[in-house]
Amino acid sequence: MSTKTDRRTFIKGSLLAPAVAAMALNANGNAAAAEDKSDKPDAAATLACGKIGDLSVSRMLLGGNLLTHYTHSRDLQYVYNLCAHYNTEAKIIETLALAEQHGINALVVHTAPGIIDTLKKHRYDHGGKIQWIVCPTEPIEGELAAYAKQVRQLADDGAEAIYVWGVKSDQLVAEGKTDLIRKAVDIAKEHNLPSGVGAHDLKVLRECEEKKVGADFYIKTFHHHKYPSAPKPEEVKGPYNEDPGYWCSNPDELIAFMKDVNKPWIAFKIMAAGAIPPKDAFQYVFDNGADHILVGMFDFEIAEDVKIAKDALANVKRDRPWRS
Repeated sequence: MSTKTDRRTFIKGSLLAPAVAAMALNANGNAAAAEDKSDKPDAAATLACGKIGDLSVSRMLLGGNLLTHYTHSRDLQYVYNLCAHYNTEAKIIETLALAEQHGINALVVHTAPGIIDTLKKHRYDHGGKIQWIVCPTEPIEGELAAYAKQVRQLADDGAEAIYVWGVKSDQLVAEGKTDLIRKAVDIAKEHNLPSGVGAHDLKVLRECEEKKVGADFYIKTFHHHKYPSAPKPEEVKGPYNEDPGYWCSNPDELIAFMKDVNKPWIAFKIMAAGAIPPKDAFQYVFDNGADHILVGMFDFEIAEDVKIAKDALANVKRDRPWRS
């Protein structure tokens, strides 16, 4: 299929059974016969969903960092290599299919080398249906020609939503260039895609709201500081830091600010890159206003994490209304 319209028609009209999409692959890309029954979902595996634009998006989303081998493992450099050897293309496709089986219907990923080709293979060769929320990594500067070209290609490939990469938005706001974020947001909207803004720094969301940038949703880091390796108050010097590891510098301020923001909020880095257990992290972010949680998972973690997310949603106590 060579056109965007054909691909989108394929996505919406595919009659392939979920069991085909969920077929496990071994390291050589062949069908794997063995099944771990403990990981099998209920017959009608579903997760609660919200709306981002016209998209129905599960409350839990699959994070892309482990799939692209970016582990935030501090000075344990071997972990990057270990992740790369484990999450081969075949294993990534298997992980995507397993996530779908358990009711996760979207993932969030940046345009790391090779990942879009793998997503296309999962969707167009194996009948995968998981939705792609993608942040382009081309520069956001000048006339944004390279960025616009990448967004156009992602739309053609089948991305369902686009957002401005948090690393870029943090930098642009710090440099007083919020207007470039607006231009990037508008580029995705030209392709009729929900268009969001990612951020580590709360200043990004404040600027976007104050200057009416027009984002359809936000992807913002969110976690508490009650874990052994959390920073002491005097060690919090910026929006995020690897050592001591934190990615949300001011969670209480964020909670207060987001109460009045009437847009969907996907919270990420909710476990502080593995420092906070899922049961603690999921309940905290749902109770304190996040509409969706973005969770990086290996395949063997998906079943348990989905169960924890369902339990958290069943027991949620929040002041902020659901915004999606």
